[in-house]
Amino acid sequence: MGIVLKQSLNNTIITYVGFAIGALNHLFLFTTFLSADYFGLVTVVLAVSNILMPIIAFGVPITMVKFFSSFLKNEETDSFLTLMLLLPLLILIPLTAFLYFSDDFVGDLLSKRNGIVKNYVWYIFIIGVAMAYFEIFYAWAKVHMKSVFGNLMKEVFVRMGTTVLLLLIYWNTITIAFFFKALVGLYIFRMLIMKFYAYRQRAPKLNFNWPKNARNIIKYTVLIIIGASASVVLLEVDKVMLNQFKAIENVAYYGVAVYIAVVIGVPSRSMQQITSPLTAKLMNEDDRTGLKTLYHKSSLTLFIISGILFLLILLNVSDLYLLIPEAYSGGITIISIIGLIKVYDALLGINNAILYNSNYYRAVLLMGLLLAILTIFFNYLLIPRYGIEGAAIASFLAFFIFNTIKLRFVKIKFGILPFSKETLKVLCFLILLGTGFYFINFSFHPIFNIVLKSVLMILIYGYLLYKFNVSEDINQLVNKLISQVCAIIKK
Repeated sequence: MGIVLKQSLNNTIITYVGFAIGALNHLFLFTTFLSADYFGLVTVVLAVSNILMPIIAFGVPITMVKFFSSFLKNEETDSFLTLMLLLPLLILIPLTAFLYFSDDFVGDLLSKRNGIVKNYVWYIFIIGVAMAYFEIFYAWAKVHMKSVFGNLMKEVFVRMGTTVLLLLIYWNTITIAFFFKALVGLYIFRMLIMKFYAYRQRAPKLNFNWPKNARNIIKYTVLIIIGASASVVLLEVDKVMLNQFKAIENVAYYGVAVYIAVVIGVPSRSMQQITSPLTAKLMNEDDRTGLKTLYHKSSLTLFIISGILFLLILLNVSDLYLLIPEAYSGGITIISIIGLIKVYDALLGINNAILYNSNYYRAVLLMGLLLAILTIFFNYLLIPRYGIEGAAIASFLAFFIFNTIKLRFVKIKFGILPFSKETLKVLCFLILLGTGFYFINFSFHPIFNIVLKSVLMILIYGYLLYKFNVSEDINQLVNKLISQVCAIIKK
């Protein structure tokens, strides 16, 4: 768990820096410097681009992680990586041709309710392409156990660039039209930087001899397109369908609430950067004991972190909403619903990595596809009736069903669950902490209230975890920090 903890810690720090910048953008700069309709437009453009991304990537990022460690000779590895670079062209070339001849049709489809979206079809496509190839080059680095720089580019680079662009709008240095063009440029530039970094880890040596198991690789890749697309649909379709049924400013209001809740899922994202290739390696080696240990530890660690984040957000959100424009402050219900989804995701630990790297991935991908369709149905049913709250409920129902099925599937096929008695201890601590602090409200400035309540909650929570030795990894980390502090004091 050493390399997992070290790189996960680095990735978590980087990701939270990125989310802090994103919070500045979403909660203050977008809401102040852009009108709600243009903020909603940004949200729709990025949501549709995210849905396009796994289709254009052709499943290559996940396929690369799964199969890379199975090649032992350099010639075989070069052949495999060459195939990984060429496969996305099978989708990209015909998709580009289709859009060239049908951009008006696609524009009309996306702008059925909000005409402002129609002129941004090519922006969506180019960002989707840049996202796809960024993920391919990021996977190239991850299989060499180099995830930190890619995470920096993924979580910080575009957000920092967006901050600069929003400030330039505020200073009347650039126009809204230039802002959108520059946003496209940020994603392209990020992709190129990641490409150069990935190639430094292993320069591509084109080898057009197909790898020995090319048939299995391509079959897996095609199926992964379905699974990855279904997963992204589960994440992004609510924003796209809000654009189809409601005025576009509602997408902005919904996006702010979702962004606050998504912070809970940051540790999961950070840990997955390194646990995915480790899981693939353990499964390729058929190390069931190591897999079970990683499953338990990842679940416990992520639940410890996501649980306290959920409480911190939920118990401080009223003060947080006092700091942003009133129009954006009606999302407490949405935050609660989406937050529970993220906590459930965290509880599953490396569940996704186990399934995608197993021989049962076909069944899981089929379930994901069916649930993506179900998600669209839930949104179609609930958004017209309940608006942005309906979108949140639809997401909750879809993810609850999907996660429960995956949890049960791993139990049946591998005989393991991520839970332990330590999981129950953490749940008890969270209930105790949430109940106690629900009735504690300070009457100071909102920022001071948030800081004071958060510090008190974290100190009590940390003490309980350490006192009852809930996580060996966390206790070792705390002991190491204490030793370092004591050494500094002695000097």
